[in-house]
Amino acid sequence: MKSYDPFSIKDLELKNRIVMPPMCMYSAPDSVPTDFHYLHYCARALGGVGLIIVEATGVLPEGRISDNDLGLWRDDQIPPLAKLVKMVHDQGAKIGIQLNHAGRKCGAAAKRIYGPSALNYSDDGRYQDPAEMTEEDIAHVTDAFASAAGRALEAGFDVVEIHGAHGYLLSQFLSPLSNVRKDSYGGSPSNRSRLLREVTDGVRSRWPENKPLFLRVSASDYSDGGVTPEGMAEMLKESLEGLDVVHVSSGGVTPVPPPVYPGYQISFAELIKKECFVPTIAVGLISTIEMVEEILGNQRADLVALGRELLRNPFFPLMEARRMGVELPWPEQYKRAFSR
Repeated sequence: MKSYDPFSIKDLELKNRIVMPPMCMYSAPDSVPTDFHYLHYCARALGGVGLIIVEATGVLPEGRISDNDLGLWRDDQIPPLAKLVKMVHDQGAKIGIQLNHAGRKCGAAAKRIYGPSALNYSDDGRYQDPAEMTEEDIAHVTDAFASAAGRALEAGFDVVEIHGAHGYLLSQFLSPLSNVRKDSYGGSPSNRSRLLREVTDGVRSRWPENKPLFLRVSASDYSDGGVTPEGMAEMLKESLEGLDVVHVSSGGVTPVPPPVYPGYQISFAELIKKECFVPTIAVGLISTIEMVEEILGNQRADLVALGRELLRNPFFPLMEARRMGVELPWPEQYKRAFSR
């Protein structure tokens, strides 16, 4: 079965194609991992996932989605994350971290939030009105991403993923619905993707070339005048230098809900894989090993991420392998569950 084939890119070798995507747990009141995080992530490593990507981690305090998000803007945040990396490695999985800045969708306590333009995400009072970023603000954020990547390296992560999706800061710059700037960071697709390229260059300055760098994107804004899958593919063609894998999601730049159904984002990953000649991760209400096999077998993506299913069942990879007759090594302590 292709789901259990290894996958290699640069110095990363995964034992299978099943990924745990980043999912905010809102359980880090001091922006460092707690006992919950060690249990949560290690359970999925024990359950057979090939790659775990740790939840959106703020590169600045005002870059957090909430006050209870992980952060990586200080050196004293490195040791607790290094402990998490070692624990996951000890259980046989690889581990990455998603670096993020929430921009105008910052829900953490902050005196000032900002975005590409002074446009609030919604009119329901959930967020402060953002200030339009100056070039000094932009340089500060770019440096913060680079510094966080250096700390991720020191913590021992196998992968860094830049969060350019779900309506957070980089996604806000990419979308004409949230970016109405008149300078070199707004207007044309090339200008709107300029910050993404600068952040990628900054991260690469601290993240070695032999280690893979992922990017998560929202391929559709689901709104007239917004990003389309074809438009995202065109922006990525100009922005892939330094990037190794694109993790394809959708939505989030406006409050418009996506049309959700099983596998609703798979076609986006397929399009970007074929148009941009880059490995992709498919994600979005994928809940069975048969769906994973279809995606991989038809070369619609190279890796498949399961979020909600892994929340429900940390042992999904091992249980599904057993159901399909694929022999995988179980944790020694649990083998008795399947003895006669």
